[in-house]
Amino acid sequence: MRRYEKYKSSGVEWLGEIPEHWEVKRVKDLTSIISKGTTPSTEGESLTDFGVRFIKAENIKENGIVSDEPSFFISEETNKLLSRSRLKDKDLLLVIAGATTGKIAVINEYQLPANTNQAVCFIRLKKTEVIDGFKYKYYFINSSYFQSLIWLYSLSSAQPNLPMAVLGRMSVYFPPFSEQTTIANYLDAKTSAIDRKIELLTAKTAKYNALRRSLINETVCRGLNPNAPLKDSGIEWIGKIPAHWEVKRFKEIARTVKGKNLDLSDTYFDKSLPNLSLDFLRNDSITFDTFCYTTDKNQRVTTNDMIIIWDGAGVGEILKGKDGFLSSTIAKIVVDNKKYDKNFLYHLRFSIEYVLKMIPAGMGIPHLNPQVLNSFDCPCPPLIEQLEIAQYLDNQTSQIDTILSNISNQIGKLTQLRKTLINDVVTGKIKVTED
Repeated sequence: MRRYEKYKSSGVEWLGEIPEHWEVKRVKDLTSIISKGTTPSTEGESLTDFGVRFIKAENIKENGIVSDEPSFFISEETNKLLSRSRLKDKDLLLVIAGATTGKIAVINEYQLPANTNQAVCFIRLKKTEVIDGFKYKYYFINSSYFQSLIWLYSLSSAQPNLPMAVLGRMSVYFPPFSEQTTIANYLDAKTSAIDRKIELLTAKTAKYNALRRSLINETVCRGLNPNAPLKDSGIEWIGKIPAHWEVKRFKEIARTVKGKNLDLSDTYFDKSLPNLSLDFLRNDSITFDTFCYTTDKNQRVTTNDMIIIWDGAGVGEILKGKDGFLSSTIAKIVVDNKKYDKNFLYHLRFSIEYVLKMIPAGMGIPHLNPQVLNSFDCPCPPLIEQLEIAQYLDNQTSQIDTILSNISNQIGKLTQLRKTLINDVVTGKIKVTED
């Protein structure tokens, strides 16, 4: 990779050096408008089933695309009321509030009319900046350098929030327009090649996940002997099972222990353990700093336990336990080990989750429907056969998981390469030429 022949001080301490012929400008020097939307309810309005596209933070995707999923709409009348935030072709949409702060996308003419809410800022470049280097500005705002500034200046209370006045004062490296075009064309080609590789690997991931589920579903319903005589289970999702198997309801083989609201502490104290949150259970990299204690032994969880989400968006999801105490939104599954193997039950989790998520209880926040769970029909081989099936699936899925982990690592490296390439080019560390 070539570097520019001469560099100079940017004049801003934390920016360091830039190529000698480049300038440094503020975001507001390049724009005609920096603004954000509002929630329709502030005008006494609400979302509708159809009408004008209404863009929220979740519609801004990593690849710079404004996604239709999930879809939100407002009426034509509401769009007129929210005239300040009516979007135009080539507006840059930047998430400025919440966990996805910093994500950026471009709204295109075919997606109009459209409006947005207060979590999304729209940056409308001056006409000259759109004509002569629009894509360069997109790449610059998406660079690691600029993204780090966004997070540095985001005012964090419960949620990150970037004030628009601060955004307007943030610095942009500014090469000559012809060079901006060259840089953008170079990055278009390079990032497209990387994106194609990531898409292929992502497709492989989907295929291996499908293979994993198919293997599990086939084995927990048919067993390991392909020549075993079959009978109708009487249960639609199970279909036929080996003739010597039974079908039992969940409540015949297991019970649940619901978590309680416990007194929490931000620091460790004697005998305390983590209060098990969903983030902590789902992610091995989460550092836990909320502790609790109870004398109720039923609330204790170990790595040998299974957890089921009782309340919230993930209702019905089954996870492996960690050392700690139950939180109020989860429950522990206690299996009768004289009747059923808990590892065999764990391999049944996808079918259980599917049914429970289809029929939640309560209004508003979803809650697990205990009647549905207790009535769930489970294929029930003899216990020794359950152990053999669980061991077989552990071995087979472990091999698939190794492949998936390798693919994930490759995707991670390509994603990091993409970020590094964009950052090094738009900050002048790498010289790009038309040849």
